[in-house]
Amino acid sequence: MGIGHVLGVLGGALLAHAAYATVQYHAVLKITEEEFSRPPMDVMMQLLLGLALCMWAGLAVPAKFLSVLPHSEENR
Repeated sequence: MGIGHVLGVLGGALLAHAAYATVQYHAVLKITEEEFSRPPMDVMMQLLLGLALCMWAGLAVPAKFLSVLPHSEENR
C-alpha cells in the first residue's frame, strides 16, 4: 500500500467528516431557528483539502489501461 492509497483514504475520511460536520451544523441551525446559507469556512477548507487529496490519489495510483478496441491483442 503506497502513499497514493494512504492519501486516498485520508481524502475520503476528510470528505466524510466534512459531510457529517455540515449535517451537524444544519441541525444546530434548526434548533436556533437560523437560516442555512452555506457551511462554515472550516468545513469548506476540509472539502477542498479532501478533494485535492482524492484527486492526487487518483493520479498517483494508476491502473493498467486496456485498449477500447474490441479486436486488440491487449484484451485477450
